[in-house]
Amino acid sequence: MDHPGKLDSDRLKSAIVALVELVARLRGPGGCPWDAAQTDSSVKTYLLEETYEVLDAIENSSPQDVCSELGDLLFQILFLACLAEERSEFDVIEVIEKITRKMIHRHPHVFGQEKVNSAEDVAVNWARIKRSEKGTSRNMASSLKDVPENLPALLRAHRIGERASKTGFDWPGDEKIWDKVQDDFDKLGRAVADKDKDIFGEKMGDLLFSLASLSNYMGFNAEHLLRGTNKKFVKRFEDMEKKLKAAGILLEDGTLEQLKRAWNETGTI
Repeated sequence: MDHPGKLDSDRLKSAIVALVELVARLRGPGGCPWDAAQTDSSVKTYLLEETYEVLDAIENSSPQDVCSELGDLLFQILFLACLAEERSEFDVIEVIEKITRKMIHRHPHVFGQEKVNSAEDVAVNWARIKRSEKGTSRNMASSLKDVPENLPALLRAHRIGERASKTGFDWPGDEKIWDKVQDDFDKLGRAVADKDKDIFGEKMGDLLFSLASLSNYMGFNAEHLLRGTNKKFVKRFEDMEKKLKAAGILLEDGTLEQLKRAWNETGTI
């Protein structure tokens, strides 16, 4: 690999062209019947799967896996561009040119005369520029609706709250947002006590959204936090099963007390 920061443009051009031509060959006459049968609808499933595999590789701090999974994700992107080119809609060159122009336009502090003092200034400018690109008549509620509905719900809650806060619609401090979390938690508790499933469902949703807002306020993404906890839970469950097995107990045969004891011996969550 070349020294960081030093781009081998010839190698880059060659690599991209080779991959684009590979995709075209897979789709073309004498290519792969399976690839030839794919559509936008079928490829989007693989696109999503590959995205999550990239996330897993990043969270596992495995550079080689990240490199490999990014390649898989790039392949799906180029495949979709190939399908569009076949329909004479656009090609991969237009994809690259459009994102390049967009990034230049949204970074006037780098490519223009705009002055910024912090990352927060950049975020505010980004939101303003994005609104201007969409049209001045566009209201802020539309920007919330633009957050993709297919995102995981917790991540979408984070993005919605993030965008709303840029309009000034935000809790005025950590105490106020904590009060909102406590209020939603208390309402959820009353729903549990009343065994009211309809109210429980509504208030659980409210609480999850408030927790996402609190995470955002504290500088975290609730989706990432929960992914970390999920991973920690699975690891601890695995350790619990190993402890039981070492004691000659199968997980499915263990008593609740045995399971609790083994769980407590593995650490905390």
